[in-house]
Amino acid sequence: MSRKTVIISGGGTGGHLYPALVVGRTLLSLQPDIKLIYVGSTRPVEKKIMSAEVQHFLTLPVEGLKHRGWKKFLGLALLPLAFLKSFYILLRFRPALVIGVGGFSSGPIVLLAALMKKPTVILEQNALPGFTNRQLGRFVDRVVVSFASSLGYFGKKAILLGNPVRPEFYSIPKKQRGKELTLLVFGGSQGSKFLNDGVMESLPLLSEIKDSLMIYHQTGEKDLERVSEAYREQGYSRAVVSAYFSPMAEYLARADLVVCRAGATTCAELIAAGKPAILIPFAAAADNHQEHNARELEKAGGAEVILEKDFRPGLLAERIKFYFTRREMLDRMEENLRKLRTENAAENIARLCLKLMNRDKGENRG
Repeated sequence: MSRKTVIISGGGTGGHLYPALVVGRTLLSLQPDIKLIYVGSTRPVEKKIMSAEVQHFLTLPVEGLKHRGWKKFLGLALLPLAFLKSFYILLRFRPALVIGVGGFSSGPIVLLAALMKKPTVILEQNALPGFTNRQLGRFVDRVVVSFASSLGYFGKKAILLGNPVRPEFYSIPKKQRGKELTLLVFGGSQGSKFLNDGVMESLPLLSEIKDSLMIYHQTGEKDLERVSEAYREQGYSRAVVSAYFSPMAEYLARADLVVCRAGATTCAELIAAGKPAILIPFAAAADNHQEHNARELEKAGGAEVILEKDFRPGLLAERIKFYFTRREMLDRMEENLRKLRTENAAENIARLCLKLMNRDKGENRG
């Protein structure tokens, strides 16, 4: 093939998909003649996002192996089919490079590519590396990590370049704070029932400052009506409640304080934007990776963490009131987050990928 092909594989959630898209776009900006093929799972949310964003998106019949019960057996049963289709894709497109961005759908094709001696690189966005990437790390050429604490999991193959978030998050200016406190609440692209319930129960406890609160709350489709009704009943007439906010960078720019989960891409966007946060990690996340992500921001002084087991509406209301009266703390947290920023993450990752792709055939792997 005259055009060099790059396969970018992984997904399952927006936290894996958006880094894949950012790296892909950056690669094209540096080397426009490459052909990008994205490979992911058949999950509806993934197909919806990718079909709207890219020209070539292929799916694998694959499920995660960390489930329990019948879902784990389904994952095991699908593995041979996933490897067969991955082998077919590799033979058909003969990629010059395969990039894994995490998630179970990256496993089969990245592993086969590495065994076939094709250049391979994986991106690990979480502070505690995921199951798939921990296994792949033994076979691939390089591992890009987002936190310094992750370097030790992959030895000499690891390099700290950061998480490739969308460039608009880096251009958000420092917030000029006024008399109001602007809150942004969101639980990921699909929303979080736990977070929605917790915030709704906290609203009566914030009544004394509600006229000085501006709240933007992303609920997900399922909870939109009941959350909207809760704001109306409690008299928060100016609150903006929506199933989904886009573009998210614009809403982050308005926020003084964010209340959210602690997925890897969410944390990376908070760091890039310099947005103080109250992080409530998803307790059922694989290997409890969201708490590990949240602790990295907390350790840097850019966020505080409330675990699900410790959460109560009074505690959340208390912390919001604290920041309402201590705006200087928000300024300090913003500065601390900016110290965690890895500038030009997407470009540096793309240049590493191009170096692997264009290396001499005689160069040693490793």
